[in-house]
Amino acid sequence: MKLTLLDPNNANELFPSLKTALTDPNGLLAAGGCLSATRLINAYKQGVFPWFNPDEPILWWSPDPRLILTPLKLKISRSLAKTIRQQPFELTVDKAFIDVINACAMMRKYTQGTWISEEMKQAYTELHHQGIAHSAEAWLDGELVGGLYGVAIGQVFFGESMFHTHKDASKIVFTQLVKKLQLWDYQLIDCQVHSDHLASLGAYEISRKHFIEKLTAYCCKPPAPTAWSSL
Repeated sequence: MKLTLLDPNNANELFPSLKTALTDPNGLLAAGGCLSATRLINAYKQGVFPWFNPDEPILWWSPDPRLILTPLKLKISRSLAKTIRQQPFELTVDKAFIDVINACAMMRKYTQGTWISEEMKQAYTELHHQGIAHSAEAWLDGELVGGLYGVAIGQVFFGESMFHTHKDASKIVFTQLVKKLQLWDYQLIDCQVHSDHLASLGAYEISRKHFIEKLTAYCCKPPAPTAWSSL
């Protein structure tokens, strides 16, 4: 099947039907286009996200199945709960978005490179300036030791990447953000594809069809008025 090429000068161009996404590699839907705020917002609303290496064209994905977490189904192990009660970190939201995305882009021991290019950083920083992309942070003695960032549309939070340089920092950031999202009336967290790390926290897979039904239901509903702006 021929891959659809998107027009880089038309941010409002529709994505092809998700039924045309490849099964190998799982979910590859289209290539090209741009990373403008308009294109990215349209992509997330349609269940599509960008992922590509720096030496590749922009690639757009919609895998089947999709990994999600419902805030009410968050799982916290006894050992993690014990660590959380000790309050080892100062936790913040939207305090250091650029620092978080830079840290997520750093090469790590378990990866061969990074997919968060300068182009991606600029695109998501622009979304952050528009109040659409957000970060959550963990600090230890004034040093950023863990964090995550993602995109918030309606009552859906689309997780993008996380990092940690101190044990349990990313898990604690994630669990405490999920609790806040629950208070803010968020109904769905998109985790994209399976990982043991997120599965241990309660994430589970659903079909792409079911995922799109959830997006249709929740992306158009506003979160609580206290979400994000109150912090």
